[in-house]
Parts: sequence; C-alpha cells; structure tokens
Amino acid sequence: MKAVVVRAPMAFDVEEVPAPEMPAGGLLLDVKACGLCGSDLRTLRSGHRKVTFPYVIGHEICGVVAETGPGYTGPWQVGDLLSMGPLVYCGRCDFCLEGQFELCENYREIAQAWPGGLAEQMAVPPEAIRLGVIERVPAGVDPGSAAIAEPISSCLNAQERGKVGLGDTVVIIGSGPIGCIHIALARLHGADRVIIADINAERLRLAASFEPDAAIDVSKTDLVSEVRRLTSGKGADVIVTATPAPAAVVQAVEMARKGGRILLFGGLPKDDSKPPVDMNIVHYNALALIGTTTFAPRHYRLAVKLVASNRIPVDKLITHRFPLAEFKQGAMMALEGKVLKAVFQP
Repeated sequence: MKAVVVRAPMAFDVEEVPAPEMPAGGLLLDVKACGLCGSDLRTLRSGHRKVTFPYVIGHEICGVVAETGPGYTGPWQVGDLLSMGPLVYCGRCDFCLEGQFELCENYREIAQAWPGGLAEQMAVPPEAIRLGVIERVPAGVDPGSAAIAEPISSCLNAQERGKVGLGDTVVIIGSGPIGCIHIALARLHGADRVIIADINAERLRLAASFEPDAAIDVSKTDLVSEVRRLTSGKGADVIVTATPAPAAVVQAVEMARKGGRILLFGGLPKDDSKPPVDMNIVHYNALALIGTTTFAPRHYRLAVKLVASNRIPVDKLITHRFPLAEFKQGAMMALEGKVLKAVFQP
C-alpha cells in the first residue's frame, strides 16, 4: 500500500510499504481521510520523543472497516464508517478508574505506539477497541470532516475546564485551526465577545471566516493595551493561549480581568517553557491558570455530534484537501503557514 513515511526531520514522502497485518481482536480500516495537525508538523520539522523513525504518522483519522480479526468482539462491523481518536487509555490508573480519562497517566497514541493513518490502510489494535476512542460517523457526514473530531475534542475539554459561558469576553492568542475551533466553541458556549490575536497576518485573514468580533495583528499592535482598550480597561474574562509562544502566557496574565481564567492550551518549547510571569498579578487579581491537554471519550462523542450538525463549521476550517499522493506538497504548504487545516484522502 501507499503510506507517508517520515525517515528523519524534514525527510518524508509517500512510499510503497507492506500492508498492515490483521491484529487478533482488532480490525483493519480502509482510511478515507486523515488530517494534518500542529503536532504532526512539529514531528515533520524536528521529530518527536515518542516516535522512532522511519514511521507512518497521522492521528486524525476516518475510515471504513475493511475486515475484523480473529477473536474480535467490538461493536463495529465491516462497512462501518468510523471516526477514530488517537488516544488509548490504560484503564488502570486512578484517573481512569475515576472516569477522568483525559488525565490518564499511561495513555498511548496511534501514530506513536502504533502506525498512523496517513496511509491507504491502518490496523486498529485490540487495545484501541477496548480502551480507545472510536465513534460511528453519522450518515451524510463527509469523512474529511469526521477525521478532525480529535482537535475539537481537546478544545471542548479546555473550554469545559475554563467554564467559558454566557457574557464572557474571550481572547484567543493564535489564529491557527485550534484558535478557530476555540472561536466557534466560545460562541456555542454563549460568549459575548470573541477576540483573536496573532503575529501572522495571513493566519488572521484565514481566521476571518469564523467572524471574531475583533482581530489583533500583534506584529503591529501591543496586544495587552489593545485588549484593555477593547474592554474599557477591564480585561478579558477568558484567555486561551493557542500558540507555543511563551510570550503569550505573559500577555495573558497581563490582560486578564480580575477573577479571569487563562487556558494554557499550547505547549511551550521544552527549552523555553518558563516564561517570566508576574505571579503577583495572578495572586492579587485572583487569576486561574488552567493547564489543559487531551480529552475524554465524552468530548470526542460530542465533537462528532458538533461536526455532524455543522455547529462547528468544518467547511471553513478545512481550507485544503489533497490526495495522499500529494502529501509532500500539502505538508510543505502547511509548514509555511499557507494552510489553515489540510486533510489528505487516499
């Protein structure tokens, strides 16, 4: 079969590889679509501590069940169209036993522990059948749209933890696909105003279709001062740092309203993960710094429903669709920031 093989940082292309073997108790998917996300781009650019090259990546997956393996007891049958999240929880840690799967201490991921979905076929291991995140795609939903339920799930978890709600002013730093999803979810949660900010004018242009109330080009305007101006000096109720830029954390603390919530969504570079935050501001303004990552099965289930009902405008989010054979071209465009969200279809 054809698959995207990453052999080293910035050394990747579509190759002929052996088709996956049928796992006992698992199944084979004919992949119909696989999204490319920010963590994939980081892996392409500089590698990943959990990925040993050469490897097939891709974890935003939608496919049709082609075959089930010996001993398979799952609910999905040949011909079912499935949206597949990458997380496989351990089911044994304290958090899993308490139903807090998003905090699982020993989770593994497809495209790290097992080959991913940027391929014509993918093996789904029995662990993913038992403890993974798989949803049947509702009738009429495009496979490319169903593939990107995963990033929506993580954003749902973040906004749930940050209690985004009616009347809030929400500032989102970072106007990539994650930032755009946060715009849509903040609207669904009843936010009064949603402001997007970025240093990249092209990204802000792409995000304009999500209709934020204001867009701030941080390359030309001081972000903290502009947010204070737009909020009559009060600051924002919620700030989402949807960027790996350490400066965003500092700015978020300085622009938050008293009692505000800061959702630390974007992970920071490991060699620059200690920004100089003024903790007196956090203390005296009673701010909440909330770290968020991954998601639970309930978030993924809701994400698929939001995609199916078009309450998340996926047609605006996916700006480019490529055949799998054109992966290298599409990935380079994404690495250069010319793509909001790319989906690849074998």
